[in-house]
Amino acid sequence: QVQLVESGGGLVQAGGSLRLSCAASGGSFSTYTMAWFRQAPGKEREFAAAISWSGRSTDYADSVKGRFTISRDNAKNTVYLQMNSLKPEDTAVYYCAAGLRGLGSAVYEYNYDYWGQGTQVTVSS
Repeated sequence: QVQLVESGGGLVQAGGSLRLSCAASGGSFSTYTMAWFRQAPGKEREFAAAISWSGRSTDYADSVKGRFTISRDNAKNTVYLQMNSLKPEDTAVYYCAAGLRGLGSAVYEYNYDYWGQGTQVTVSS
């Protein structure tokens, strides 16, 4: 059983930056593919970014590519999402996810077995 806890959300102006963190416990963190999904008010949850177990490969949604960077520190059992050039449409609850599958199907929720409770990101115009 893996527990994931997100942190780092908050209120930021458009064009600003935030760094989200996801701390994992209860499992072998370094073996998991990790991902960030987000859910805006009234919308379905959508894929944002994913990173392989080694940290050598990443995948991003087109909507965040070039602005967001996912990274991980396996020694700290933590995955990060650095969000730059934030836009109001980035406003959402951001969820951390973990799974044993690779990046080939990273955009699909079914690839992930464990989910955090989410952290709110609000971007003002």
